[in-house]
Amino acid sequence: MARRERVVRMSVEQPLWRALTAYRILTMLYAVLLAVFGRDRYDRPWVAVVFLVVMAAWTLGTLPKVAGAVACTKRFLGADLALALAGILLTPLADFDAQHVDAPTLPSIWTAGSVLAFAIKGGWRWAAFASTFVAVANIIERGDPSRDTFHNVLLVWVASIAIGYVVEVARASERTLARALEIEAATRERERLARDIHDSVLQVLAMVQRRGTALGGEAAELGRMAGEQEVALRTLVSSGLVLTTRVSEDAAEGAVVRSVEVDDDPAGQAECDLRSLLAPHAGSRISFAEPGAPVLLAPGAAKELAAAVSAALDNVRVHAGENAQAWILVEDWPDEVIVTVRDDGPGIPDGRLAQAEGEGRMGVALSIRGRLRDLGGTAELISVPGQGTEVELKVPKVSRGKAGSAG
Repeated sequence: MARRERVVRMSVEQPLWRALTAYRILTMLYAVLLAVFGRDRYDRPWVAVVFLVVMAAWTLGTLPKVAGAVACTKRFLGADLALALAGILLTPLADFDAQHVDAPTLPSIWTAGSVLAFAIKGGWRWAAFASTFVAVANIIERGDPSRDTFHNVLLVWVASIAIGYVVEVARASERTLARALEIEAATRERERLARDIHDSVLQVLAMVQRRGTALGGEAAELGRMAGEQEVALRTLVSSGLVLTTRVSEDAAEGAVVRSVEVDDDPAGQAECDLRSLLAPHAGSRISFAEPGAPVLLAPGAAKELAAAVSAALDNVRVHAGENAQAWILVEDWPDEVIVTVRDDGPGIPDGRLAQAEGEGRMGVALSIRGRLRDLGGTAELISVPGQGTEVELKVPKVSRGKAGSAG
């Protein structure tokens, strides 16, 4: 059996970086067009031309730097902010009328892209740091700042801090989600191991205890010890101290979208006929009714369903007695397979299942319901005292994922 769990990381920040890339390109073109259509107002047009050429080359040349948090280094952010501040402070040199309330700076709204890069990279504190420098540069450039100047400066400052705060919240959420998915993966692996333990070790220990008690003498002492070990092992399984799986992580950043794959079967392996897995159960005490045509399921799903049927039959032997009669009925529907296991035993008293789970006896909870849940199916148990027990197992033809082998 080969089991592989993979956690694929997909960043919630990545759309912000892509939006920032588009914003820098568009605002660069806007600043250039603004200068071209307003070229008559410049007293030293060569200053505007030199700065805009440098700004355009820098914007296009540093596009990889704003592709993600890893590439966007502190050195790049510092240089980018310095270029934006230089453009603001050079505006009066190119345009003597730059202090007019309606006169734009050379970089215009391109400057906000530099501040937003700080916000996405480092959160609201970095955004406050960068926007404060931009605010001071704008006030110095205006000389006698107007109400509109303060309004624009405050708008950039608040907006960048808000975006930085949202980024921090998103990062905290993705860490919480990653941890939750790791716990879920570990829990599922623990349940799988618990099912395997229940199907093998626990049943052997229970059998040794019963046989030892029946034989008496030294065998009775061996049975007592086996019973103690069974209780201890059930306690470990129910308390979650079974070995847990390690969840592998992809190197990409951001939130986690879980994709669990269990590779029990080689790629391209043909579907399995469920009848061949259930037929060996047929005997003098167990009747097996099957369709005339093959009942095809994915190999992993067929093995898990067969293991659930085995667990149900084990419960019949344990609780209904060795002489109980059982019936297995297989129904092959277009969208699902239904297997019914019925016995003529005394039935299960009300509340007995909940009591058994509370005592750590998890045959129905893990070996049956747990397996079917992993396949995207359901397990329903109907029992009337004195009239036997019926377990109905339903598995969709296309399950949520290939199940692991029964072990």
